Amino acid sequence: MNMLILLATMTGAIAADALTPEQVFERVHAHDFHPVGEDSFTNDRALGRYGIADLDDRDWRVRLVAVRDLVQAGDVRAIAAGLGHVDVQVRVVAATALGVLGDAAAVEPLVRVAVEDSDALARSAAVVALGQVGAESALPTLRDIHADDPSKDVRHQAGLAIDQTEKGMGATDALAEAFRALDENEFGAVEPGQRASDFELPDTEGQRWRLHEQGADRWTVLVWVFADWCPVCHGEFQELMELREELERMNIAVATIEAHDLYRGRVMVGKELDPDYWFAEESFQQAYTENIWWPHLLDRAGRVGARYGIDPMAFAVHAEYINRPATIIIDPEGVVRFAYFGTYWGDRPKMIEVLDMIRSEQFDFVHPERLAVNKGSAAD
Repeated sequence: MNMLILLATMTGAIAADALTPEQVFERVHAHDFHPVGEDSFTNDRALGRYGIADLDDRDWRVRLVAVRDLVQAGDVRAIAAGLGHVDVQVRVVAATALGVLGDAAAVEPLVRVAVEDSDALARSAAVVALGQVGAESALPTLRDIHADDPSKDVRHQAGLAIDQTEKGMGATDALAEAFRALDENEFGAVEPGQRASDFELPDTEGQRWRLHEQGADRWTVLVWVFADWCPVCHGEFQELMELREELERMNIAVATIEAHDLYRGRVMVGKELDPDYWFAEESFQQAYTENIWWPHLLDRAGRVGARYGIDPMAFAVHAEYINRPATIIIDPEGVVRFAYFGTYWGDRPKMIEVLDMIRSEQFDFVHPERLAVNKGSAAD
């Protein structure tokens, strides 16, 4: 890496349109990411366990901006060259960008990674991208991966990619637009006492949901979830279904939010493929189609989440990067009263705890297993 690029990387001052894909790959390769273990979970390098304790960690920013820069560059051939890089993080951002672009020219190199790469994280990214590209020529390979890949997580992603391809529900134009529009100068974190920044997002049926239209007399709860293969997220959905009457009686607006495109958001709420989850004895689909009463919003590229402080590419959980678990509570005056960013996938309040906080207006919740920076034990 030359000194100019290194300096710009360190200061965050490099302009998106000034970077070639090769320079993006250099920037990613130069960053010291937290490691991803054989179980496909990100491990905090200081604590030696899954999650990332440091809320100021920059791993997610490097990945997210790299994908943004690659999508803006749009050079499929040059981006595909990153799939052969020695650094798995480079291979992942290259595959992710190719999936967002959805160009059929990327199928052959993506298939090669999906079949041959030794790292489940890279294979997963390639498989996800193939589903987004939606080329029928990749279906035989995806079916073989679904049957035989040694990683259950990659097999799951292959099942989704097969269904996505067969239904012709590849990456939407809105996904690429969201990545191109990302502005790291807007990334931040809301804090209690601040007025909540307004936003508008679509739900899984294309209906628009706007924060400031939820009513001046209502509390609002925003819950960013991971993806359909997250057992904790399904537990939260179960809680929301069980607590519907109480939430409605208290006039609380709730929205769950996912940093994925349309197809995967619809899988989360039971409107597409009904996967055979390894962590569930029964299907969620019928319960979801009959009982989900709140909007599930699509935060493509994590644009809104990044403004609120939710890291859309923070963790690799089950071989795909997703966001920090986060819960935001906004009072009837539009003021943020609670902004909680988890340190691992299970670190946030349950829905009944959210209700208790709103009832009492005491917002001092800390998860008992929350990770502490530079400490090997949970926070008190």
